[in-house]
Amino acid sequence: MEQQQVEVVVVEDNKMKFEIFKKKSKYLLFTLFVLTLLTIASCSSNQGPGKYDTFAKALTEEGVKMYGTEWCSHCKSQKELFGASFQYINYIDCDKESNICDAAEVKGFPTWEIDGRLYPGEQSFEELSLYSGVEFTEG
Repeated sequence: MEQQQVEVVVVEDNKMKFEIFKKKSKYLLFTLFVLTLLTIASCSSNQGPGKYDTFAKALTEEGVKMYGTEWCSHCKSQKELFGASFQYINYIDCDKESNICDAAEVKGFPTWEIDGRLYPGEQSFEELSLYSGVEFTEG
């Protein structure tokens, strides 16, 4: 009789250990899944070379800045104009760095700062080239 009680206790103990193992396995699988998604997302955000990389880099080298926000539709249009090359633009997000935008006296979005002068609104490549003296080139 005592051996049966020991077997029952061992079986119950093994069942409990198995349930804990299942819960930990689910947690581990979920964690691995989330980490995999984050890895894929971070890899896909590296957009590679863009069509206007040379121009965007040259603007930044000349000290050109774009002030904007994530919610601004005109800022979004300006970013889309540059495509993947926007990663090289010196961009200041005024929601995150409002003190910098306030100091620059930015009144609306987007605003470009070129040689200490502010140019509000969306700007074409030709306008940015004219104001900055940077030759507009693709590539």
